[in-house]
Amino acid sequence: MKNRLLSFIFLLTILFYGIAGYHFLTGWHPIIMMLLGILLGITINAILYGILNVISKGSKKIPRTAISAIVSGILGFVILKYIGFGWPTLFFSAIIGIGILFCISFNWFLRRKSFFSSILFGTTLIGVVYVLFVLINTGSDPFDKEVPLAFSQTDNFASATPYFDNPAAEGSYGIKTFTYGSGTDEQREEFASGVTYKTNTVNGKWLIPDWKGKKKKWREQYWGFGAENFPLNGRVYMPDGEGPFPLTIIVHGNHSMIDYSDDGYGYLGNLLASRGIIAVSIDENFLNGHWSGDFMGKEMPARAWLLLKHLEQWQNWNSETGHDLAQKVDMENIMLVGHSRGGEAVSIAAAYNKLPYFPDQAKEKFNFNFNIKGVVALAPTDYRYHRKIKLKNVNFLSLQGSYDSDEVSFWGMRPYRRLQFTDSIPGFKAGVYIHHANHGQFNSTWGNSDFGVPSKWLLNLNPLLREKQQQETAKVFISAFAEASLKQNSTYLPIFKNVSLAKQWLPIEHYLTHFEPSNLKMIANFEEDLDITTATDSTLLTASNMALWKEDILPSRDEDSQENSAVILGWDYEKPTKSDVKGVYTISLSETDKVLLSTNSALQMTLAAGDHEWLNVNQTEEEKDRDIDEEEEREIPQLDFSIQLTDELGASTSIKVSDIKSISKPLKTRFTKFKFLDKEMIGEEWEVQLQTFHFPLETFTAKNPDFNLGQLQTIEFIFDQTPYGVVVVDEIGVVSKS
Repeated sequence: MKNRLLSFIFLLTILFYGIAGYHFLTGWHPIIMMLLGILLGITINAILYGILNVISKGSKKIPRTAISAIVSGILGFVILKYIGFGWPTLFFSAIIGIGILFCISFNWFLRRKSFFSSILFGTTLIGVVYVLFVLINTGSDPFDKEVPLAFSQTDNFASATPYFDNPAAEGSYGIKTFTYGSGTDEQREEFASGVTYKTNTVNGKWLIPDWKGKKKKWREQYWGFGAENFPLNGRVYMPDGEGPFPLTIIVHGNHSMIDYSDDGYGYLGNLLASRGIIAVSIDENFLNGHWSGDFMGKEMPARAWLLLKHLEQWQNWNSETGHDLAQKVDMENIMLVGHSRGGEAVSIAAAYNKLPYFPDQAKEKFNFNFNIKGVVALAPTDYRYHRKIKLKNVNFLSLQGSYDSDEVSFWGMRPYRRLQFTDSIPGFKAGVYIHHANHGQFNSTWGNSDFGVPSKWLLNLNPLLREKQQQETAKVFISAFAEASLKQNSTYLPIFKNVSLAKQWLPIEHYLTHFEPSNLKMIANFEEDLDITTATDSTLLTASNMALWKEDILPSRDEDSQENSAVILGWDYEKPTKSDVKGVYTISLSETDKVLLSTNSALQMTLAAGDHEWLNVNQTEEEKDRDIDEEEEREIPQLDFSIQLTDELGASTSIKVSDIKSISKPLKTRFTKFKFLDKEMIGEEWEVQLQTFHFPLETFTAKNPDFNLGQLQTIEFIFDQTPYGVVVVDEIGVVSKS
């Protein structure tokens, strides 16, 4: 009977292995794969049966209590992992396996104290000590010497002297702080008896239909209110003066709802208020994650809508005769600042601001139309809301850290590129990629760990900027943006073109900056079609003697998409099979492209280093195997190349990219203490991050008096400065100087 049961189970098993093999696509015939699958099933079953048979025969010598302890322990850990112990399964299993083996060996050692028990116990003890050491240690930066630091003696930016004061310096205004809210908050005194001004609640039921089930039950039990009566709670940092003052609303991101987040932006609120801008950090903690559940982005409309309801409240106070806040606010100049999910919410709010109805449920009417002049997204999401937000005619800034283990890519550049300027009012958009900055330290209460326990024990915290450094960086760029957007003070905008202008106020670090003014005339952004030889307005693109030439959508490190297409150009003069003639990429301009060309214009593009291993993308497997050792020895060089302009009569002039600014080497990261965990939890150790380069056309014309800029015919990238390399190029255009 037992043999018959064994035969049935054995046949059932190899049947499924055969089916799996038949459908496992390798290029071999399915029948062959089916036979291999059956063979694998037979082998695995034979091995497992043998092991279990040996264990069962010897089980009489093992105390029943020991077997029960081991099995119950394993099952207990399995249940724990299922409940949500936040380690990767393989790592968790290995650590638990070491722990159980240590317990078994320790017990054996205490009972027998034999040579073999001592060896096993000593080995497992070393493993346990090593694991504890790694978990306690803060980690290290294996890449700290790979890229020259900006602002050092080997400064990789053109030398520059600032002609403006530190935008992060405190201004001349005194600061008054107070809170407003419902006055009845059951959990937070500052929004209950501590409020200076009481506000009415708002009905957000149409904005968050997922407010139901246990999420509704436990939240309403904790907070004492539901979606029908959300409070308008805010912390105010106000300049002490007559006004009216521009207004900035700051909103936090997702965190534990009972670990309140709104108090984490006081460093920004105090700075802006001292410089004559009202700052309000608003409370949306009741929309955040909780053990009872996370809305998983379905709350994004409510996050955005609440921002506009706060603006509505300020508008009412501002126009209310006799109110303390009457005429204190310049409602013509408003800025929204958001962090994490709040960074996505501010873009949604700016889009909702102009709509007559809530697009997801038209029963909710909108009547906002505030004068939002600027949007700032700190380490934002850009995928929680199911709609892709496309902003128009509003200034935009996004900041992102390279060591952000929560939002692992620069998602803020996706709304940056979708944003369009369609009117005649001058505007701009900017982005800053900050090496060694993380996610949480933009909020002073979130700390330096982007994961909670136990996952935080796996994070590599040693390379991170310190909290004050990261926040000082945020203050410099956000204040500069606020001055330009809310006070029409464009003095600070050059730091987004040449960050070394602010080097005396920033931590010594790597910064990749983006800047695009509204008057940019785009020549090629590689988004229009599949033809790599054409761009907009009949511009022609050609290449010669290139080892690599393609247009592609840039991936993020976690295999998602940056939603941005660029041209990738590679050259290699070291291999014998390659030509010694230099590679050239040529842009032949249309007549339309020449309209803005003058010595008062600048050629603008975004550039980044690629990986020289991409040069082998078209090799056969044999060629890759042959060259792999050679490629591993070749480092990514400090890239540089020449940009040559040629007019219709053949006169040329050129400069090197490095004459303006160096192309940064890839900024590599190690998020966790184990390289293999990075691959599983985060993704690749680096991704392409472009930065903007501005080349004044007067720099070209000064080098050759015979060159006629008005008759410019071609722009050529000549790869003559390094023997090999790959460069990523995008967003080539011309911009008139302001």
